[in-house]
Amino acid sequence: MKALLVRGANDVVLNEIEMPIVGPGEVLVSPLVSGLCGTDLEIIAGTIDAAYVHYPVVLGHEWVGRRVDHAERGALVVVEGIVPCGHCDECQRGAPNHCRTYDEIGFTRPGALSEFIAVPDHLIHELHPEVSALDAALVEPMAVVWRALTRAHVLKDSRCLVIGDGTVALICALLLQRFSPANITMLGLRPAQAELAKRAGVSAFVTEIGDERFDFVIEAAGQGPAIARALSSADRGGTKVLLGLPAQGTAVQLFPDDVVNNDLIIQGSFSYTRQSWAEVVGLLNDRLIHPSFLITHRFVLAAWRQALDTLSNAPRHEPRGKVVITLDND
Repeated sequence: MKALLVRGANDVVLNEIEMPIVGPGEVLVSPLVSGLCGTDLEIIAGTIDAAYVHYPVVLGHEWVGRRVDHAERGALVVVEGIVPCGHCDECQRGAPNHCRTYDEIGFTRPGALSEFIAVPDHLIHELHPEVSALDAALVEPMAVVWRALTRAHVLKDSRCLVIGDGTVALICALLLQRFSPANITMLGLRPAQAELAKRAGVSAFVTEIGDERFDFVIEAAGQGPAIARALSSADRGGTKVLLGLPAQGTAVQLFPDDVVNNDLIIQGSFSYTRQSWAEVVGLLNDRLIHPSFLITHRFVLAAWRQALDTLSNAPRHEPRGKVVITLDND
């Protein structure tokens, strides 16, 4: 079968590989749509810690597909990417994102940019027949954001600030609407993103911000200056969530007396839990969210080079949301 394979640093090919062997407790799925993100570029570049990527690896950790087993043939499904051991203390307390044994689809095991993929049955979530594959392709990043928001307990009528204007930041704005905020401001670098931000529920898109303070600040850019801005933008009693992942070793200045005197909460958030994944699937199945408008670029698998180039080098004067690759498997 065909698969987009990263053989090592800066060595990616569309190649023929063996069909997956479906083991005990696994199901064969035919991927339909797979999103690309900055982490995929890091896998290709070889800049991720070797403990978290096993080469060669098939790309694809944000995806939707159809079951091809006889029992539920044709069902549209999404699959949790983190494969927890189920036995360690973190798994036992319901935190698979902290599992002591790291294992994830598209990182340590084959991803979904292939004609078929074998996945653990217990990680599958079935979707309502009316849910579109393009909406479902965004479940993974939505689960990451939803976990951050629900863990932080966003209060009704909060004045919210989202720092960043990429896909994760846009998803933050979209999902923040579920908490009935007073308003949502997005601090971004690319004015071309303003229209997407408006559709996601942003009240004001700005490229500069003065001394205004917010009740809830979420940093979704993963850059040192953005993190520093997040730390200085919360009002007294406010909450700051760091969701973006900066380069290892990134340092910012922090004044602990301001944190104490202003009664601030600073919270990080890593990945997703089974609960956050299931809750996002529930929002889709109840047709309460329709995020596919965030997909601005679609490519077929044969055009994978163009897809990766769009992800890394899209013109700043043009809007760019999620970049996806569609597979001819339907």
